[in-house]
Amino acid sequence: MERLKCIISYDGSAFSGYQLQPNKRTVQLEIENTLSKLHKGNIIKVVASGRTDATVHAVGQVIHFDTSLTIPVDRWKKALNSLLPKDIAVVHIEKVNEAFHARFDVQSKEYRYKLLTSADQDVFKRHYSYHFPYPLDLDLIDEAIIYLLGEHDFTSFCSAKTEVKDKVRTIFEIDYYKEEDELIFRFVGNGFLYNMVRIIVGTLLEVGQKKTMPVEIKNILAQKNRGFAGKTAPGHGLYLWKVHYDN
Repeated sequence: MERLKCIISYDGSAFSGYQLQPNKRTVQLEIENTLSKLHKGNIIKVVASGRTDATVHAVGQVIHFDTSLTIPVDRWKKALNSLLPKDIAVVHIEKVNEAFHARFDVQSKEYRYKLLTSADQDVFKRHYSYHFPYPLDLDLIDEAIIYLLGEHDFTSFCSAKTEVKDKVRTIFEIDYYKEEDELIFRFVGNGFLYNMVRIIVGTLLEVGQKKTMPVEIKNILAQKNRGFAGKTAPGHGLYLWKVHYDN
């Protein structure tokens, strides 16, 4: 048996998320169905760095799977992409040690969130950025970001539905940049809770609109209650950008 590590990209628009769900189209379902075809009907399970929600995209999701096939590694990418649906693509594939684990070995993840700030909606971007045509005070957002950096209990910034008990995470970097008519937020942390990035974005947008003052972020964190943070930004503006490992 060999263990293969893949970096994959997908357009989340037509998926009900990454993880398998009954009677729903998911990224994991499509990948495992494709691997089953290559393995003559045998079930091949894949492990991902983490799940993404419905309509969320990925530029650099990482998965691993074990195979008994002896296909040369340079042919795996072509074999998978020839069978996968067009909204999933294998970007890179390599052999790894059997001890490698796509989820448990993660050191940090990078997410990006795209806002379309033009006055008018762009029909060609409606599935790939969140249309937000309202003025934002970026100086206030800069001030709020400072309170979010470092290690905190992010209970207030995750979905009340999350089943994870330990909600302490460390955010290493939060910044943003402009690209034509888009404002793109960038987040790097050792891990992110269910809806965490989207709730942070929603809260920063309220700060930028002067509905919430930057210093209030301290109190929101201290409350450890989802009800104190801002709205959850829509999924279609979010991208899992890159997953970092030791190497």
